[in-house]
Amino acid sequence: MINTLALYKDGDTLVTVSYMGIVSAFLLLGFGMAMSIAMNNAFCANLHNSTTALGCISGAYGIGGVISPLFATLMVSHDIRWTYFHTITLAMSVANLLLSSFAFRNYEDNATMVSQRAPDSAIPPMTSNNDHSPSRLQMFKKAIQDRTTILGSLFIFAYQGAEVSVSDWIVSFLISYRGGDSRRVGYVSAGFWAGITLGQFLIVYPAHRIGEKIVVGLLVVGAIGFQLMTWLIPNIIGEAVAVAILGLLLGPLYPCSTAAFAKLLPRSMQLVSLGFISAPGSSGGAVFPFLTGILAQSMGTMVLHPICLVLYAVMIIS
Repeated sequence: MINTLALYKDGDTLVTVSYMGIVSAFLLLGFGMAMSIAMNNAFCANLHNSTTALGCISGAYGIGGVISPLFATLMVSHDIRWTYFHTITLAMSVANLLLSSFAFRNYEDNATMVSQRAPDSAIPPMTSNNDHSPSRLQMFKKAIQDRTTILGSLFIFAYQGAEVSVSDWIVSFLISYRGGDSRRVGYVSAGFWAGITLGQFLIVYPAHRIGEKIVVGLLVVGAIGFQLMTWLIPNIIGEAVAVAILGLLLGPLYPCSTAAFAKLLPRSMQLVSLGFISAPGSSGGAVFPFLTGILAQSMGTMVLHPICLVLYAVMIIS
């Protein structure tokens, strides 16, 4: 068991920290992010034009996902100690805490913040008598047994599995099967995430007018087509374009599907259900890239594409 982790530069020890401390920090980080995502989804799902609101939040997340590694790489290339990058994320977390506290300071007391989507029967009555109100445990059991919650969890599980698998393994596939230059094919992954971010901003607004369920179905079918193109086109430039368009199609799936799930859920269950729906996403993003890596050792990185196609099929079924 590793008790400490030493970080080195030019043969000199910079800092020695507890390995379990790092594990604990990431546990708390994941816990906080999961709570934040669940509450933000529930809040945005009850806003007017909720699909656009969810798309903007997801798009902002994508912008950070594109800029952050580029900024970290820039720091390292200028011989700035990479551990200083954590001070930037810490400062941004503090800023988020202050801004969120200010933005929601009177939220609980604002009786007019009611869902414009949920039916009146779904809104719990404003009463001081809690004798007949379900307990938190009862509400949790009801939420996780709900059909929308179960199918939504399966959908997000498959979606995140496909998204992260493509992001993690497409570069290795291009190097192994298309003879890509390892110094340049990394931009293909950046193009994938840029496509995701762009799609979350551009497609979610018309999706609200067309209908989220219809748009989700069309996007998944389109993703299947471009995944096949990425697999079968024997040209690295053509595949780079296909991967970017694949990201463009995958990006809006999360906000559009979340908005669709929220419309099917009673307001009293939304926070628990949306949190439970989003939770398997992280596990899907861990399970399937790991599975791809295990299979790639014996079958090659081309297994990425059949795995993603199966996940798209699961998304259509769910």
